[in-house]
Amino acid sequence: MLRPFLIMTVLGLAACSPPPERLAMRPVQSALELRPLVGSAMVRTVTLPTYAAVEEIAFETPNGLIASNEDILWADDPQRAVTIAITRNLSDILNTNVGPDPWPFIGLPDVAIDIQVERMLAGANGTFSLTGQFYVGGDGIDYRNISQPFSISKPMADSSLGGVADAQAAALLDLSERIARTLGR
Repeated sequence: MLRPFLIMTVLGLAACSPPPERLAMRPVQSALELRPLVGSAMVRTVTLPTYAAVEEIAFETPNGLIASNEDILWADDPQRAVTIAITRNLSDILNTNVGPDPWPFIGLPDVAIDIQVERMLAGANGTFSLTGQFYVGGDGIDYRNISQPFSISKPMADSSLGGVADAQAAALLDLSERIARTLGR
């Protein structure tokens, strides 16, 4: 008799808790404009570390541990949001067809871009770090394969979650510009 009462009590309390708030990454515009060396490009994969791939916003604590805030979540799936941000940035910089996987256009893209992120974290030192490696390979044309590491640090205006989101957007723009320089002149 006590067990059904406890279950109903727990379910009732869970129903009363407010939904978590959500934080959107605000896009940043690039001033860079390049002439594309390719007609199209597909951002095929973006892999993120486990702590960065979940909805909770991760940050580094002063003792070097990674923690998260479960009360405020990212507004979108982080992998999807990063893929869309890089796709949009590359399209704007190169002024050519750039799309995510699955490829939204007819025919094959000229090149595919894969990004493997090792670290994407708001640091306890007030900087946002984005490190990893990106790969560009020709799918539809004869294009030399490129493998390039990246290590990007952006200062956060403050330690607020908005400061984290803005620094992350700036770091992703920097990465997009680096990739665009391999695909344009």
